[in-house]
Amino acid sequence: MQATGAEAIETPITPFEKRVGHHPALFVLFFAEMWERFSYYGMRALLVLYMLSGFLRYDDNRAFGVYGAYTALVYMTPFVGGIVADKLIGQRAAVIIGGSLMALGHLVMAVEDQYAFFCALALLIVGNGFFKPNIGTILGSLYSVPRLDPNRDGAFTIFYMGVNLGAAMAPLLCGYIGQTYGWHYGFGLATIGMMVGLAIFVAPTIVTQVMIGLGALGSAGALLFVGSQQSIWILGPNVFVAIALLVAMGLALWALANGALPKHVGQPRSKVAYGRNVAMVLGVIALVVPVFAWLTSNPSIAGYVLSVVGVIALGYVLFEAFRVTKIERERLFVILIMCVFSMLFWAFFEQAGSSINLFTDRNIDRVSEERVVTQEDVGRPMELVLTQEQVGYPQDGRVFTLDQLAAARQAAQERDETEVRATWTMTDEHVGMGVNGGEVPASVFQAANPIFILIFGLVFTALWGFLAKRHIEPSTPAKFVLGLVQLGAGFAVLWFGTQSADGRGMVGMTWLVLAYLLHTTGELCLSPVGLSMVSKMAPQRMVATMMGAWYLATAFSQYLAGLIAMLTGVSHEEGAEGAQVIPPPSETLHVYGDVFVKIAIASFVAAAILAALTPLVKKWMHEHEPVPEKR
Repeated sequence: MQATGAEAIETPITPFEKRVGHHPALFVLFFAEMWERFSYYGMRALLVLYMLSGFLRYDDNRAFGVYGAYTALVYMTPFVGGIVADKLIGQRAAVIIGGSLMALGHLVMAVEDQYAFFCALALLIVGNGFFKPNIGTILGSLYSVPRLDPNRDGAFTIFYMGVNLGAAMAPLLCGYIGQTYGWHYGFGLATIGMMVGLAIFVAPTIVTQVMIGLGALGSAGALLFVGSQQSIWILGPNVFVAIALLVAMGLALWALANGALPKHVGQPRSKVAYGRNVAMVLGVIALVVPVFAWLTSNPSIAGYVLSVVGVIALGYVLFEAFRVTKIERERLFVILIMCVFSMLFWAFFEQAGSSINLFTDRNIDRVSEERVVTQEDVGRPMELVLTQEQVGYPQDGRVFTLDQLAAARQAAQERDETEVRATWTMTDEHVGMGVNGGEVPASVFQAANPIFILIFGLVFTALWGFLAKRHIEPSTPAKFVLGLVQLGAGFAVLWFGTQSADGRGMVGMTWLVLAYLLHTTGELCLSPVGLSMVSKMAPQRMVATMMGAWYLATAFSQYLAGLIAMLTGVSHEEGAEGAQVIPPPSETLHVYGDVFVKIAIASFVAAAILAALTPLVKKWMHEHEPVPEKR
């Protein structure tokens, strides 16, 4: 029988493994996933802002609906992609197919046409379904041998840091360039990132080394250049990410010199009819892409489809659970229970791409001004570089709002200008207004979460190892409880920030950064631990399927996240051109604050319920009872 990605096949111990304790192929997967996440989060950082300010001109609720449907379907398809890989084509082929579709999707995203827009989202949805569950399964298979199994959690945390290195680069590059120079430039960078990631996964070793080196050096240079054009708020994070990228490059090149991904890993269970299976899968993909394009453009229907798929998936898992041994069955029940709490966590956490993103755009003071208007300036005309700092102040008999600023910037981009200049006559109402400051684009703040993961990821890995050696490491459900508590604390911080806003309704950046920090530490307690749990506890013949089920729970959370975000919708269409009118910051402030405090309370309640269930969950995990595969 052909070896599969899930089977435990011993490979020779390399010098790299002796020193580092991990298989060298970990860093090949690290870089491939890093670039894939760069492409995904580059598009994610821009998507809602693009739908509001780009050619589509959606209002808040329409944008949130499409965003929720898209992200939900992105996490729904891995369940099917995992089954297809397990049964038909293997994990390697699935990753290659998925990466190719995603590269094409990012490329099409740069076309300003509504049908092309939804087709691009559909390609990303289907591609992610093949890529996401299977690269994690390949990683898990490397650590299924006895000598590496104790390092499994650490390997997934390192892999998770690769995810977040790509996620950190994406807003700093794609987000900044897309909002400053044009949306198509941001989407173009995402395309390049996906193509580099795919090349790293499939190319021979020497080509892989060249791609890693050129990609890392080029990206580090771009980060430093972009940072040098802005304030310390961008330069500092960019320098950190550039250094982290170069360190990762060095480790990857060292790892490749000591061995690459073993040939047996990720192969199909049988080579019989392999070519026919691949051709069949590609044919089905051609049929389903238009369907997903239609679903994404109709969020309510996407919700019904997601519910049907969820019921089918749950039924399938329960059917399989009663065909296996008692211990395996109870372990599957544990995965299902943890899926529920993971779903709640991500429904709240994923406000980062929607409501928190717009809260940052509208109510976080993102400008470091050169000076402020004083009483001596009253009555004088003053030439200004218009930024968020002028939003909320009167001009020409009405309050200057964010939609007016966006329209002015769009016109400037069409003239190949990166700044919007205007002359205002200062009045008493302008006293205290900042003048000619450097503005941090709202999308850039989405880099805060992955940067914190890069900083604290190894700290948490070391912490779990330190506690494990002393037999006091928290159990998996206990770590989930800690994650939910910290998530709730982060939203409580955002609410406190709204209570301390200035007269314009603007909140200091510190509150937002602190909230992201708490969300990140909560994520580190939950996400990599959850992935490791699934790969370890699922029956071997169902690993990719259960990994897909884990992401399917996240799909529900993404759809719920879109519904929750709609509670903060404030913009609406006005005029023949469909321009979106955004109220001044003082009117949007407490809309966001009221929703954030409710999310905080819900997070604390979920943590308390899971804490009560923890003894039962720990019993069903059977952590010290290996069970042979039931075939």
